[in-house]
Parts: sequence; C-alpha cells; structure tokens
Amino acid sequence: MSATLNRDFYTRTDVMRIARELLGMVLVSEMDGIRTSGFITETEAYAGIGDRASHAFGGRRTARTEVMYAAGGTAYVYLCYGMHHLFNVVTHEAGTPHAILVRAMEPLEGIEAMRARREGRPLRTGGPALVSNALGIRTMHSGLDLISGPIRIEDHGYRPLHASIIAGPRIGVDYAGADALLPYRFRIAPSPPSNRKWK
Repeated sequence: MSATLNRDFYTRTDVMRIARELLGMVLVSEMDGIRTSGFITETEAYAGIGDRASHAFGGRRTARTEVMYAAGGTAYVYLCYGMHHLFNVVTHEAGTPHAILVRAMEPLEGIEAMRARREGRPLRTGGPALVSNALGIRTMHSGLDLISGPIRIEDHGYRPLHASIIAGPRIGVDYAGADALLPYRFRIAPSPPSNRKWK
C-alpha cells in the first residue's frame, strides 16, 4: 500500500535526516496520463544560507532560486550547464531555503515510457539529469506542489537497511571550500535490484 508523503514530512528542520529518509521512497511523475516512477537510491542535502554549496548561500535570492524559500514539499528544478534539468525537493518551513537533490533512482513503473524519453539511448537513472529525463521532469515544473501535483513522492513501505546507507561528500561542489567535504550525500550501497535488501 502506498501513500503520498505529506507536508509535515518536508517541513521538518533537519535536511540531512530528510535526505536520508527519502532513500527507498518512490519518486512519481504523471505526465500526459503516463505514470513513471522509481525508488530513490541517492540524495544530496543542501542546508540553505549557511551552506556554501547551496544556491541560497548567504541569503541569495534570484528569479531561479526564489522557489527555495517556499514551504517544504515544493519542487525546485534548475538547469545545469544549460542542458540538464535537475530535480530537488524543498524542505523546512517557508523562508528557510533547504533543498535536497535527487541524484539517482531505481526504475519501478513506466519503463517503456522512460525508454521512449531516452530517444533510443540506454535507460539509465544513475545521475540527477538522468532521473529527470526518465521521469519527464523539466524546469517548467519548478514550483509545483509535491503533495497534490503531477510530481510527488510516495511511501511504499520500503526502507533500506541502515548498514546499506553510505554517507559522504557531495559531488561537483569543489567551489564550496570546506563545505564540499561535508557528508551530505546519502546513497544505498550498489547491488543488483534482485539483491536489494529492504526492511
């Protein structure tokens, strides 16, 4: 049995805890009547104005990042290198710009639709741009409500074993100095889907 995560899940203050607890949850998109989804297997936490790796570091507010200041449970999708759409989950109460990047997932539903979106390329979901591509998520979806919108996160009752979760530094944030070394990246230890161990 599945249930969409509610607002209270996202508005908690501990972005690292939420990033860890998103592992095993199911990221869902329903575009043009087509449902595609996958188990979240890797996340990165960004702790707002005090985190040099965050787009909101120092209280920065731009047309792109304003959505980070919305209430938790809002989608933040931005374009990286002018071509990659990256999906993030806004957390905390409105006014505090915490966010979590979904870096990887394990496909669950709508596999053929995901393949079609790849336009003949192999289906891969082991990177944030690949996740968004497979689920049809674009920058136009930034600001959508993750509770009632076409993109949401569901709890299907699966939990990765605690011992299988690896925490380490985030990827591609060397500009953040000492903050680049913080263990804000969480992932489930690689294993074939058939061998994945859940509580």
